[in-house]
Amino acid sequence: MNDDFLKSLNDRQLKAVLHNEGPALVLAGAGSGKTRVLTSRVARLLLNNKLVPEEILLVTFTNKAAAEMKKRVQDLTNNNLPFAGTFHSLATKMLRRYAHSLKLDNNFSIYDSDDQLALLKQIYKNNGWDVKEYKPQAVKAAISEAKNQLLTPEKYRESVYNDFGEFVANAYQAYQVNLKVENALDFDDLLNEALKMLKEDQYVRQFYQQQFKYVLIDEYQDTNKAQYQLSKILTQPEDNLFVVGDFSQSIYAWRGADYKNMLTLKDDFEKIATYHLDQNYRSTQPILTAATQVIQKNTDHPILTLWTENKDKSKIKVFDCETGQQEAVMVAKTIDQWRQNGKLSDCAILYRTNAQSRLFEEALTRYGLPYKLVGGFKFYERKEIKDVLAYLRLFHNPKESVSLQRVRKIGKRRLDKYLIWRDKAQNSEMPNNSPLSIIQEILQATDYKALYDEHDPEEMVKLENINELLTHASQFQTIESFLENVALIQDDYGPDGLETKKLTRDEVILMSLHSAKGLEFPVVFLVGMEENYLPHSRSLFNKEQLAEERRLCYVGITRAKTQLYLTYARRRWTYGGTNIMCRSRFIDDLAEDLLDIERLEEEYQEKNWSRKEPNWTKYQTKKPVAMPNSSRKLDLDDCQLSEVLNGELDYETFLRS
Repeated sequence: MNDDFLKSLNDRQLKAVLHNEGPALVLAGAGSGKTRVLTSRVARLLLNNKLVPEEILLVTFTNKAAAEMKKRVQDLTNNNLPFAGTFHSLATKMLRRYAHSLKLDNNFSIYDSDDQLALLKQIYKNNGWDVKEYKPQAVKAAISEAKNQLLTPEKYRESVYNDFGEFVANAYQAYQVNLKVENALDFDDLLNEALKMLKEDQYVRQFYQQQFKYVLIDEYQDTNKAQYQLSKILTQPEDNLFVVGDFSQSIYAWRGADYKNMLTLKDDFEKIATYHLDQNYRSTQPILTAATQVIQKNTDHPILTLWTENKDKSKIKVFDCETGQQEAVMVAKTIDQWRQNGKLSDCAILYRTNAQSRLFEEALTRYGLPYKLVGGFKFYERKEIKDVLAYLRLFHNPKESVSLQRVRKIGKRRLDKYLIWRDKAQNSEMPNNSPLSIIQEILQATDYKALYDEHDPEEMVKLENINELLTHASQFQTIESFLENVALIQDDYGPDGLETKKLTRDEVILMSLHSAKGLEFPVVFLVGMEENYLPHSRSLFNKEQLAEERRLCYVGITRAKTQLYLTYARRRWTYGGTNIMCRSRFIDDLAEDLLDIERLEEEYQEKNWSRKEPNWTKYQTKKPVAMPNSSRKLDLDDCQLSEVLNGELDYETFLRS
């Protein structure tokens, strides 16, 4: 037995890792080494307690994090953890194995967000409902919220009090009936049905309770009601539950997460031990102090005061800009100066909403600075990929109406060719039934690739995407496992999956604050630090939502390792006119001695300019450029952002756009 890895832990980390029997809650601040604590505890359980890997359940919220932890455990113990993954992947394994307990076929399909919406639209059509009266997207969100609260269609109907609620109740009922007919579950169903099975089937419940001797869960502040109950049931009767979380990083309430679950633990587990990790290994002390000063205004949950041995006392730089355009130029100019001695990939621009990226994309382009936009059009959301997957899913589960509707839209001739091939394939014993071989046969039978011209650069990209899908499919032995992996990655919380491979070149990172959670960068620009942006306008008169905006700001601040920039504009062009902006209260929360404020006046002569036809040649000198004036054409991003600020566009829809 070799436990030298324990020597690298600090005193508080070691106490948590050496926790004996019973429940434990580890409050782990940003950058405090929570992943090391989790993996070290798993390694110690395997080495000291003579457990087999199958007796340990390790749960986190993204496939990427699960893969990283599995690798660390394997490096420490030479053991592979078969039950390390997300709640959804665990639930899927349970349901595949014991589907008969719920009278399900074990080859059920998993519907992602787009599939759910497509099914709802089909229900609208079948019932003659008007999409303009109650938008399917809003109804889908309401159904998901009901499922997050563990409300069946019947229970939901009892709770409604207006016409919209009555409509949702009817749609919810029809939606569940259609899912059952099509032998499909959506993402919320995976958790709820697994929970239902554990509650109602004593054999299944005892099987998993005996299987898992120890349950460890990461990011516990992000659990919803179903996940909380799953963790309670799976740990009985020994209650060897070990959870790690940070109240201050709970930023997914709009997706059902509830940080109060960590408070409830103390009620449900009277003898729970609590450990605190407050030493930070990521950031400088001024950055940590700023984060604490912002988050300490939240009084509904415990706050960790982070500290570090890092001696760097660099102040936080604040750009007080005249306009949004100037803000973007100053950020690009600063990054251009940084790359003289550092890498572009050291720099991240973080914003509250995706629509805010446009000005920064344009400024970076003019300075000749390559960038990567995280959270754009994801790999599995591209048309050509969804088309090919629809063919495959329809082969795997002929009951699927969503895939059938998509395949019909591709073309009747191709559908006829596909059905002829499918009937022949299903009535013969195929020597190779792997997802790779089946997709290749589908492509050949339908001649799908002929839709794209390989000599057209834009269409060539689509063919390359299909080839990338084939490469990914080659890693799986069965169609079921491949489609399951696709579905789980599709709705993953983090920026995970094929679309976020390692950077192929040195480039600036642009992403929303929600996407940045769990990441770190030497230099962070937290932009748009204004009232109505951060905090968001919809949170200003709601105490709980405003508290979440503080946590979101805290997450943004603590992404920075060596240098943090906070930027804001005094006026912005929105919704066809110039608006006077007020800087964020979160900047006002910071002590003056932490800040180095640079007030920037408008230095640039304004000229008429259209985003549609920019003169790129004049920007090749990498000098600051002329700012647009109020005659600039209004674009879609401006419209969307203004609609959100004025409550005309659904908040969740906008975040996902």
